[in-house]
Amino acid sequence: MNMRYHLSFSVFFAGLLLGLLSMNFVQANDQPTAGLLVTAALPLSMPQEGDTSQPLPSLADMLERINPAVVNIATRSTVREGNRLLQDPFFRRFFNVPESRRRYRRTQSAGSGVVVDAANGYIVTNNHVVQNADEISVGLADGRILNAKLIGRDSQVDLALLQVQADDLTAIKYANSATVRVGDFVVAIGNPFGLNQTVTSGIVSALGRSGLGIEGFEDFVQTDAPINPGNSGGALVDLRGDLVGINTAIFAPTGGNVGIGFAIPANMVKAVLAQLIDKGEVNRGFVGAIVQPLNRELASAFGVLSPGGRPKGVVVVDVELASSAEKAGLEPGDVIISMDDKQIATVADFAGQAAIMFIGDEVEVNFIRQGQRKSVKLEILADDQEQVDGQRLTPRLRGVFLQNFHNPDEQAKGAGALVIKVNRKSTAYSFGLREGDIIVAANQRPTENISKLRDAARAEKRLLLLRVYRNGQFGDVIMR
Repeated sequence: MNMRYHLSFSVFFAGLLLGLLSMNFVQANDQPTAGLLVTAALPLSMPQEGDTSQPLPSLADMLERINPAVVNIATRSTVREGNRLLQDPFFRRFFNVPESRRRYRRTQSAGSGVVVDAANGYIVTNNHVVQNADEISVGLADGRILNAKLIGRDSQVDLALLQVQADDLTAIKYANSATVRVGDFVVAIGNPFGLNQTVTSGIVSALGRSGLGIEGFEDFVQTDAPINPGNSGGALVDLRGDLVGINTAIFAPTGGNVGIGFAIPANMVKAVLAQLIDKGEVNRGFVGAIVQPLNRELASAFGVLSPGGRPKGVVVVDVELASSAEKAGLEPGDVIISMDDKQIATVADFAGQAAIMFIGDEVEVNFIRQGQRKSVKLEILADDQEQVDGQRLTPRLRGVFLQNFHNPDEQAKGAGALVIKVNRKSTAYSFGLREGDIIVAANQRPTENISKLRDAARAEKRLLLLRVYRNGQFGDVIMR
């Protein structure tokens, strides 16, 4: 069975790492040091023996220039053992759960980060590197150790923004990841297995990878640069030293590198960090268009086959009531071919663009309707639906109708997603979901409203674990 992991691991479990040889996806933090993974473009002709006039091919100059922009991140956390949800005082107070004896343990973990703004001390890393951290420290290439402040994070794309107070920082420049092509040489920066200054080779293997179940929004750059546990939050750069992406996961059926790694593209990183810098959080809107891919027959019928005979675009199959898409005039049957300057050829392209659509943005959408090309301005709105058909959140909730639930007792401050109807022939009913259930968590994430339930359901593709409140008691509903 395939399993997914971030490129991070706790120092507490470091001794177990080499034993996990059957895992498939790895996301890893490691020891607080940084190393380099390098690809070199070799010349067509090599210097002859004894010829010292022609320099040997090398990326040493570029690496010396960007190496100070890569930092080491060490975190310390206090972990409360037992059921994390029941230990939350909010849920204990809301559902009158008695206090239980608590046990704690201290953990340490580490990963890498990249300085993206030297003047303001901004550093980007993966969210899972710093998640639940009580203390965060940053180690610079010149040996300085600095305390870092968490500015904000976005769990849906696994990014976090830190800030340090320091002079003489070196920042890395962004590449335009939209222009990256399969076959481009890249350099991946990280700390594999705690080995300092490691240099290996790689290229961009694929673009727009999604459906891996690693994050809520997936539009990964795939690379064969040997990335191993310990590279979380590191940089993937081109041969100019510009940032192509942030390394976040690997496919690892044997526990180590097999030449399949994934990085969050730089354009997505740049857009998310702008939100975190401006607001401290990501105010992502909800487009409200449900899309599916086009096959060759449908693409031919809609007139959107590329010259090479491949479908281009995604077809709208449903539009949410009162959503951004409905207010812009999109309809089922429309074929979306671009959003702003981004060509939309696949559902992954659409999802990747949706990840960087924030409340208040205006997005130009180009689409085909009944053979005619049209364009509309899409104003991104907040997702404040009070009622929703569950299948619009996830196919596993087909036949379930939900509405936001707010406890009328202001002292309790309880909230969740209330099940107002369940079709008796639905899969959800067969797994045990019932009318009147209040969904308070999904996949171990609190769900105080429908929007949170949607995000939690989409973040985990293998199953849907619902924590529900029914008749004064908690219960679990597991949908596989």
